[in-house]
Amino acid sequence: MARNWLLHLVLGAAVLASCGDGGQPGFAPGPVADLSERLEGGAGVFLGASEPIVAPEGWEDTEYVASGIASDYEVVGEFGDDGLWTFQPRNEAPYRTRVLVRRPVDPGRCSGVVLVEWLNVSGGVDANPDYSTLREEILRQGHIYVAVSAQRIGVEGGPVLVGVPGSQGLAGKGLKRIDPERYGSLSLPGDGFSFSIFGQVGRAIWRGGAPLGGCRPEMVLAVGESQSAIALTTFYNGVQALDPVFSGFFVHSRGNTTLPLVEPGESADLAGSIGRALRPVFRGDLRAPVFDLQAEGDITGILGSSGVRQADGPTFALWEVAGTAHADRRLIGPLADVLDCGAPVNDGPLHVVAKAGLRHLVSWVRDGESPPPTPRIELAPGPAPTIRRDEDGIAVGGLRTPPVEVPAEVLSGEPGSNPDIICLLLGSTVPLPEERIAELYTDRADYLDRYGAAVQDAIDRGYILEEDRRAIEAYARPERVASVVGAGER
Repeated sequence: MARNWLLHLVLGAAVLASCGDGGQPGFAPGPVADLSERLEGGAGVFLGASEPIVAPEGWEDTEYVASGIASDYEVVGEFGDDGLWTFQPRNEAPYRTRVLVRRPVDPGRCSGVVLVEWLNVSGGVDANPDYSTLREEILRQGHIYVAVSAQRIGVEGGPVLVGVPGSQGLAGKGLKRIDPERYGSLSLPGDGFSFSIFGQVGRAIWRGGAPLGGCRPEMVLAVGESQSAIALTTFYNGVQALDPVFSGFFVHSRGNTTLPLVEPGESADLAGSIGRALRPVFRGDLRAPVFDLQAEGDITGILGSSGVRQADGPTFALWEVAGTAHADRRLIGPLADVLDCGAPVNDGPLHVVAKAGLRHLVSWVRDGESPPPTPRIELAPGPAPTIRRDEDGIAVGGLRTPPVEVPAEVLSGEPGSNPDIICLLLGSTVPLPEERIAELYTDRADYLDRYGAAVQDAIDRGYILEEDRRAIEAYARPERVASVVGAGER
């Protein structure tokens, strides 16, 4: 193992010497995950996803063992809210974890952009929420997608943070027990080592080779949602500063805390971290830009991201999207129809905005052009942060999508009456009263004209991509307006 580490170090230094831009993240020498061994057999690829794990036509999926020697970290000096942390390696331990690579079969289709997702384990299994959110943009652009089993519960099993109906028998078991034939050889020494493992996989991706099928990476982006976004906050402020692997960060629905540094063999206690006093922002002295996408439902409540708001800057951009929830109908799929949360779950188009955000991040890394700024969602005065709402209950301010600007229903991050944690994350969708729709619109044509104008405005502002015009148009609800007008005429 030590000889492999030395070989990787020499190769990393050779790449640095041959690169015209030695400051580019990813080219600094350091330990690299070994991705030479494939994972095969058993029941096939396992992910906690709402859609089947089947590569689209023209794409292929390959699972690898990522192995090496990882470090955990300790903080030197102050662990403050400014994010200006100094980490240093502490203990070392061997690891063997799972990496899934989805790439175009034809290397000529590769964009040069690689997304590395820190798989989310809040539901007790490895899940890929950001691939589900971004998949159309990934596939149409030819980006390579890499999924990393970074945390202990995904591999070894452990306590489940968010219970999800239908996951009984799988949640908390870990890959090794879910499919021992395929995953039984894996070993993850604890969540304190997760940051080092994730960085080593990123560096391995920079090296290219077999996992990328002849594609050459131009940039490697770190991606994570919810608990994984919180982990990326820790990674960026502590590890990226020490070991600049990633070109940029797509941070989606982070909370007001960080994933803690824990002892060997331990899983991170995210629930305990949420109650801590530490409220870190992203440090501003690193080269890699951070695009931070927050749903309305993230801003108050469990996640409380209003407590870590920061101004846009040379390497930071924040989009807060009104009328959206931490998770929604698009993300959870058929589960939305069987959950009883006291109100239908949020059906907002956060994924449409997210794809525009990803394209802006790619341009930011490639050309230095930052995403367009957006207003923050407004907070009402009071002892605890609450969102200011208009007379219909729609959030005021923020990035406003067409179904929020031209409403036929109230899309909200506010949940229904069921207090289960899963429901608190899913927001709500409540139809506007018929009399209110009649006040807002003279007829179906009036509604559609105004909705179409809002679509064009969002595209012109860069909040939605032209390629997603049809997707956002599908969120229009002209049938509700037509039925109300028709009832009034009768």
